[in-house]
Amino acid sequence: MYGKVLLGVLGAVLLSGAALAQTPVADLAKPPADARHFIIASPGGKHGDSWSWVAADGTRMARESMNLRGQVWEVDYAGKPGPDGLPLAVTIRGATPQGDAAETFTAAGGTAQWKSPVDAGSAMAGGAFYVSQGGPMDASAWFVERLLAKPDKTLALLPGGQARAEKAASLEIGQGAQRQTVNLWAISGISNSPIFAWADAKDRFFGVTSGLAWLPEAYAGERQRMQDAQAAAAAKQAPGFIKALVQAPAGPVAFTDVRIFDADNLRFVSDQTVIVDKGLITAVGPAASTKAPAGARVIDGKGKTLTPGLWDSHMHVGDDYTGLQELSMGVTSFRDPGNNDALTLDRRTRRAAGQLLFPNVYSSALIDGKGPYTAQVANVAASEAEAVALVAAAKAKGFVGVKFYGTLNPAWLPAAVAEAHRLGLHVHGHIPAGIRPLDAINAGYDEVTHINWVMMQAMPDNIIPVSNGIARFQGPGRYAKDVDLDGPAMKAIIEAMAKKKVYSDPTMVAFEGLYVPENGDLSPSYTPFAGTLPPATERAFRSGGFAPPAGVTRADYRASWAKMVELLGHMHKAGVPIVAGTDGSGLELVHELEIYVEAGFSPAEALAAATIVPARLVGQAAKTGSIKVGKAADLVLVEGDPSTRIGDLRQTRLVMLDGQLLDADALRKAAGFSGRPR
Repeated sequence: MYGKVLLGVLGAVLLSGAALAQTPVADLAKPPADARHFIIASPGGKHGDSWSWVAADGTRMARESMNLRGQVWEVDYAGKPGPDGLPLAVTIRGATPQGDAAETFTAAGGTAQWKSPVDAGSAMAGGAFYVSQGGPMDASAWFVERLLAKPDKTLALLPGGQARAEKAASLEIGQGAQRQTVNLWAISGISNSPIFAWADAKDRFFGVTSGLAWLPEAYAGERQRMQDAQAAAAAKQAPGFIKALVQAPAGPVAFTDVRIFDADNLRFVSDQTVIVDKGLITAVGPAASTKAPAGARVIDGKGKTLTPGLWDSHMHVGDDYTGLQELSMGVTSFRDPGNNDALTLDRRTRRAAGQLLFPNVYSSALIDGKGPYTAQVANVAASEAEAVALVAAAKAKGFVGVKFYGTLNPAWLPAAVAEAHRLGLHVHGHIPAGIRPLDAINAGYDEVTHINWVMMQAMPDNIIPVSNGIARFQGPGRYAKDVDLDGPAMKAIIEAMAKKKVYSDPTMVAFEGLYVPENGDLSPSYTPFAGTLPPATERAFRSGGFAPPAGVTRADYRASWAKMVELLGHMHKAGVPIVAGTDGSGLELVHELEIYVEAGFSPAEALAAATIVPARLVGQAAKTGSIKVGKAADLVLVEGDPSTRIGDLRQTRLVMLDGQLLDADALRKAAGFSGRPR
């Protein structure tokens, strides 16, 4: 799915909407010939255009058109500045995947009022900048320019919060008369991690290069250089977190009188002691007979549960702060199923050199074909030979797998899969348009990614040829509710996956978020974190699900979601191996396991999907994934009893990564949370 364009306020513009009557595309603002033109692009190619200009009366205007693998944004923007340069009035119109983008803001008589697709409210204006919930990139450009205009680079925000900017880097770009210096600014207070924006020497917004890039047309070719400079600037903070957060034990560590999760035997065992020394588990046994070595650091486990370090099997890493957040959640390993390869390799190098505090990462290279729906960070093949070469390149880069995507020519699969298996790579992914998941399994897939792709086996024939676009969501959303899970289509794929031990990475939370919530709702994945997140981030999490297409209702989508939960239960009962992943921000992992329990897993089976089962998938079960003598000391101490309430896994207190201790509350603070989840 790779639906994360999480740039704080710069990402909230991509996540807006409400299912109301909306301004037709033909009626949106038309950019004048002299409008400033930005190209929206990624390593996978161009994804859209953004224009900004100033009307004769001083109103800021913008128009944006973007298509991310069938998810379409068509929006415009008008903003009237006051004498202080702050917004007096803002109007946003158009359509997003969530529906109507309509949003308004006014400030008059010292009072600000707003209405967005997710909320409405009022407050004292008081020199604060209204952070719009949606709109084109110029909404963020205006914010950046006002922030940089402040002498102390600090700006109060509406509906809440405060932003602060610090210069992070400078770079010479362009050629000849277009050569200029641009400055990179790190902005805190919007998201859990700093967001980055480029400005010119006069502090005018220049562009962004985080995930997707918005750059002036004349400088679009500078994207890679600017991304590299941003990555280098961001990396400078990482060594400080190691010094501040990592506690290296002077000797053995003993967790005493603790309940443990025995992942190998799918059981919870009370009154145990676990001893760790030099990064390895050296003893596990009853507390009464397993004594802590002399001089050991003793950690009282009464009322707590010790589990193996958790795994998120579907985490597209955003930045270095992703590691801090995931560790605070008890995630000591995850699989990144497709990302910017250069950034992935850079993080691996820095972690190995002791310069980055990060979980263990097992990465796949994302391989797609060329077309309008090419994945943003894909390695793009234009022929079978190129697809096979990209598989070999993945092996050479040290990746553990390859993930094929929806625009790849399915005729290239046999050769590409054969090369991957010859090289010992795990094969997984979306299903290329034109074939069904069982065809991909027969071609050699070791794993099917996302629950919607399993359900695609029973979709009508007209969905399959266009399944690399929005139909991959709308098809299952429309038809899954009526699928007979015991019928021939679903019976065939479930039996094949069980017999061949083809894994499923269902990312249930992602599809719950697409089908269930209305605009303004906070998904159960994020409810426990309400009040601990920056206001703009929490607001972005209220963007709601996709707007149902004509002839489909939210109730239909919810019924189809319920059928997907039922499908997960059928797969589990049949013996299909399930690995827990989120395809989100990472906060969703424990709720993913709550959904597994709802589908019929026992708490132990659900927790296994986030510990020993993914370790088996990547071939690391002999080293990690369970609490066993000789294995790596990747452990999590949680308050409570997940054997009876799986949600207690959110209550992390201590995390052990390769035998080093990390305080979960300190990790949360470093990751931008104001407190513990509920």
